[in-house]
Amino acid sequence: MTVKTLVPILGDQLTRTIASLRGLHKADTIVLMMEVWDETKYVKHHKQKIALILAAMRHFAAALERDGWRVDYVKLTDEGNSGSFTGEVERAVERHRPTAIRVVEPGELRVLEMMRGWSDAFGLPVHILPDDRFICTIDAFREWAQDRRELVMETFYRTMRRQTGLLMQGDGPDVGPEGGQWNYDEQNRAPPDRHLIPPEVPRFAPDAITGEVIDLVNERFADHFGDLAAFDWPVTARQADEALDAFINQRLPRFGKYQDAMVCGEDDLFHSLLSTSINLGLLDPLDCCRRAEAAYHAGEAPLNAVEGFIRQIIGWREYIRGMYWLEMPQLRQANALDARRPLPDFYWTGETDMRCMADCVRSTRDNAHAHHIQRLMVLGNFALIAGIEPQQVEDWFLVVYADAYEWVELPNVAAMALWADKGRLASKPYAASGNYINTMSDYCGQCRYKVSKKFGPGACPFNPLYWHFMHRHRSLFQRNRRLARVYANWDRMDPDKQKAYLDSAESFLRTLTPARSGWERD
Repeated sequence: MTVKTLVPILGDQLTRTIASLRGLHKADTIVLMMEVWDETKYVKHHKQKIALILAAMRHFAAALERDGWRVDYVKLTDEGNSGSFTGEVERAVERHRPTAIRVVEPGELRVLEMMRGWSDAFGLPVHILPDDRFICTIDAFREWAQDRRELVMETFYRTMRRQTGLLMQGDGPDVGPEGGQWNYDEQNRAPPDRHLIPPEVPRFAPDAITGEVIDLVNERFADHFGDLAAFDWPVTARQADEALDAFINQRLPRFGKYQDAMVCGEDDLFHSLLSTSINLGLLDPLDCCRRAEAAYHAGEAPLNAVEGFIRQIIGWREYIRGMYWLEMPQLRQANALDARRPLPDFYWTGETDMRCMADCVRSTRDNAHAHHIQRLMVLGNFALIAGIEPQQVEDWFLVVYADAYEWVELPNVAAMALWADKGRLASKPYAASGNYINTMSDYCGQCRYKVSKKFGPGACPFNPLYWHFMHRHRSLFQRNRRLARVYANWDRMDPDKQKAYLDSAESFLRTLTPARSGWERD
């Protein structure tokens, strides 16, 4: 039978309505799905991340076959596996002799560069289609960014609200945001309430397919970071939909208010845990937003919670993806603050007396997950104020989180958390002392370090590190209007107090042990 079209589908493109399959006849199409060694090892991904992607791919392939598609599925352990996307496409071309290749654009630049070489390599037309699972195309984002002096996410978010109609009211020239405000973030910063008991999140016990993948990962990736004992991620569209329903019905009403709160040992709180499913393609992001919006209109969730959830998806997620493509490839090497310190070993081991850091690393190791404030204001904040080299921090985040792909991880870490892009994304660095962590968490009460102590033995390391960071980068930040009060406070300090902060920070930094885990980029 003649094969007209070979359709490679990548591991984060697990959407039944993917653009590359639309309009094709099943009888003369081969869907190619590839498990390749290069993708599992270019950084040593968390065991749960590898298991999640491979299990979801295998379930998706089975679903396509039930729909009548012919699927050529290459497993990691198959004899002759070339280890790379290009090698597997080449082998598939030899097997099936297609007349064309049709593929959806990948999420990462390095893979796009591979795809752009396929036509010459195989002597076939290769049609690379836009990924219309995103609301804003790459070209549309570039057009939005063109000639703007500041690429403010809030401005972009309002454009997306107008484009989608989400949480908008009125008609014609009178159309505006629901409730009269675009953003309800000021209502979404409540500290943890010890009397609150978050609902259980859905847990999905591994079936035979997932169990086989878990055994494979335990055998072939035993030296990778993380633990598979608690693996229970959604690996099918049905499971992901169940997880979405549970979030909207049980946790969305309090998600907004407590989305920045941190509680030791409570890894989920009111968060959605949907980013893995959205980034894999098991959930449609716009559908997630519309279902949350429906909950608001039905009186089942407050506006601040629903707006906050929608903003994370059509605002932040779309903006971050646009910034990735706008700023690559230079973003990968960006280091505006000339940070050169090696990543401390406790990012891998969790062995530190800083209770906040230890708990965030523990959750990361056990679950391949930590929520956005733990990532930004604990793990990222420490790396920023301690001057950790951006590329080492970026690789760590890419390794350890199940929802991490370069397009979403790199701008979040390099630009937002580490300010390595010199403010293209964030107008000021997200630097904070221990006081912020104390306000938004219960970490500090039982920590060996005292958050109330500003410097010297036993002081919370975030306190002197914060001022050390601000002091050493004064020439860069002192004209930033958002930091004027910070430097005014520093200048009012007695010189001896300033010296005590700086000496305390230097003393702590000398105790840091560089990572020697073997989990870094090969």
